[in-house]
Amino acid sequence: MTTAEDLRIRPATEADLPAVVAMLADDPLGAHRESPDDLAPYTAALKQLRDDPNQYVVVAELDGKVVGTLQLTIVHGLSRKGATRSIIEAVRVHEDARGSGLGTRFIEWAIAESRARGCQLVQLTSDATRTDAHRFYERLGFTGSHVGFKLPL
Repeated sequence: MTTAEDLRIRPATEADLPAVVAMLADDPLGAHRESPDDLAPYTAALKQLRDDPNQYVVVAELDGKVVGTLQLTIVHGLSRKGATRSIIEAVRVHEDARGSGLGTRFIEWAIAESRARGCQLVQLTSDATRTDAHRFYERLGFTGSHVGFKLPL
C-alpha cells in the first residue's frame, strides 16, 4: 500500500509542467485562468522562478506520478523586527490523491522548509470560495487572520 510517507518532494522540472498545469486548471477557478494547451508561458515562468534563490516550485511524486504542486516564496521584511516569512501559493493535490494524507504531508514539508530557511511566519491565501481548503489549512494550524485584496493589472 502506498502511503504519505512514500511521497517524494522535489523541484519541478519542465517535464512536470503538463501535470502541474493540469492540476492548476482542474477546478472551477483554474479552468478559466489556466491554459494547459499552451505551456510556453509556464515554461518561461518556471525558468524565472528557478533562477530566483527565494522561490521554490516543487512537485509531490508518488509511484512515479506527480500528485501535487506548490510554490514556496521566501520574503525578507522589516516588519516583525525584520522577520523572514514564507508564502505558500498554488497548492494543488491531484484529485485521485485527495483525502489520503498526502496534502498534509506536502504542507508539513513546506512548513519544515520554511523553518530551515529561517522563517518566523508561514502565510498563505486561499480563494474565499475554497471552503474545503480553508478547513484543511485550519486543521494544520493556520488561522484566518487577514482579509486579502487583489487588483488585476
